[in-house]
Amino acid sequence: MLTEVADAVRLQEGPPGVRSVLRALRRLAPASTKDLSRATGLPVPIVAALGNELRRRGLVTTERPSRLTEAGQDVVAQLGMDLSLDATCRTCDGRELVIPDVLDEAVRRLRALMESGPAADMAIDQSHCTPETKVRRVLALLTAGALPGGSLLLIGDDDLVSLAVAVVGDVLGGPIVEKVTVVDISPEILDYIQKVSAGLGTRVETVRHDLRQPLPAALHDQHDVAMTDPPYTPEGARLFLSRAVEGLRPGPAHSIFFSFGGKSPDEMLEVQREIMALGLVTNGYIRNFNEYEGSGILGGVGFFQHLLTTSSTASAPAQGEYGGPLYTGDKRTRQRAYACVACGEIVPVGTGARWTSVAALREDGCPRCGKGPFRPGRLLPAEQPTAATETPAPAPAPTPAKAPAPATPTPRTTGWHPPTPEARAALAQRAYPYVTRQADERDLPAIGAFEAEIARVSFGEDAIDDPARWSARLGRAMEKSKEGMIVAHGPDGEPVGWCWVSVNQNAMTGDRYANFRSLAVSPLDNRGDVAELLLTAGLEFCLTKGITEVVGRVHVGNVPMRTVYRKFGFDPTSLSMKLFLPGTESGGTR
Repeated sequence: MLTEVADAVRLQEGPPGVRSVLRALRRLAPASTKDLSRATGLPVPIVAALGNELRRRGLVTTERPSRLTEAGQDVVAQLGMDLSLDATCRTCDGRELVIPDVLDEAVRRLRALMESGPAADMAIDQSHCTPETKVRRVLALLTAGALPGGSLLLIGDDDLVSLAVAVVGDVLGGPIVEKVTVVDISPEILDYIQKVSAGLGTRVETVRHDLRQPLPAALHDQHDVAMTDPPYTPEGARLFLSRAVEGLRPGPAHSIFFSFGGKSPDEMLEVQREIMALGLVTNGYIRNFNEYEGSGILGGVGFFQHLLTTSSTASAPAQGEYGGPLYTGDKRTRQRAYACVACGEIVPVGTGARWTSVAALREDGCPRCGKGPFRPGRLLPAEQPTAATETPAPAPAPTPAKAPAPATPTPRTTGWHPPTPEARAALAQRAYPYVTRQADERDLPAIGAFEAEIARVSFGEDAIDDPARWSARLGRAMEKSKEGMIVAHGPDGEPVGWCWVSVNQNAMTGDRYANFRSLAVSPLDNRGDVAELLLTAGLEFCLTKGITEVVGRVHVGNVPMRTVYRKFGFDPTSLSMKLFLPGTESGGTR
């Protein structure tokens, strides 16, 4: 049975992996998939697929959180796993470090900094660690004797560990490091670190640099200790660790603190080989030390490894310029089947499928019922054709990588033309006394309320409907660009409507397209006219940018918005709406 279940989900860990899930169920029941993932070190989709196989055999209950059935308990007894002893430390929960009360303030301050900081980019394996994890990483540096004093090099810092070091020092009454150097490619991350650290008393230097290239010469051999949380691939581990080695002072016993996500034994062997190839040795290892927000596939946790340089480190071959696959998405080639909980529809997700990520699928909803959520199933054979590869891709998620890309060229029908001056004047009269303008920071409270209402209409009880959180998020977006952000307002200047159009680029084809991300209007007597005014302003903005393709998503239950889209000539595709604008030069159809 163990072999059959392992083979059914192509589990690299084989029967021992199935045993670990059964053992965890015996000990933790009732247990969620995430709990089992953390207990076993297996990715959440794999645990979910194993759970489905065990349910088919009547060994696990159908209700959730999961338990073993009587038959499952019998199997566990036959396997000799009915003895349950848990020796995990209940104070530190196996993490070996406990945050002292004096640093509770640091946790609170870091949580607030995360709320206003740059968002994570999942496409490049970013997933922000929790404020508690940030403080534990600083404590690990202190416990190992790497701090206080000396210089710290951070190879990538989307987790804002530099600010954690500065905040802990501020709480304790003085800097705990002589200098922190942050090397990262993101100007948003570096600008935010500079802005916040300026008032904390710790010397923080930032260097914008693509780590695919060797470190700048000025950073070589300059630092006492390094820390990195690289992309979760062997290539990412090798590249980021090699850059850390470049930046450390020569000689043995210098520390590198290395965070990484749990992988299969074969994949971890590759990572350990990369560590050995660099002449590094493991001095400590703590499983489930790092907790991440939004890293669902890994169960929200990762390990923390303390590495030391040796006399062999200096002789290890240097990593030159790197141009190969780096991120998880770069290496993913297999599709996985996801089942809609609401209707049972099986949807393939992955490279070459209609939805390349489950996040994109969740945004669009089930192609059959428009709902969700979705449970992961089996990996699909590489050669298996799917309907998704024969149909055009859906409207994109809010990132360029999810842009629509028709599989084959199809004739395009222009669905909208700019209004004539007379029609524009008539629309302005109908929408009076409201007019449109570009949004700015003074509008953020009202925009936050609009976004919260959009979320409630679209997602009901699952909505993130805190206006303050939406205001903060849109404020960060405004810092990058206000283009395409439009409000309608009355004589007092207070917004009564909001429209947001972003210009994106299809990562595969290079084509530019516009994404209608938001449209909302307050309850007014002429609400429909104000909505039409905003939508017209948004489409006119698209024309000024030379855009000929526009997409917009709308929840299946949002009938008023669907009506507005249809009025403007959008064509319904699944739960998304799309139209093509005329070219700015010819003005005709294409």
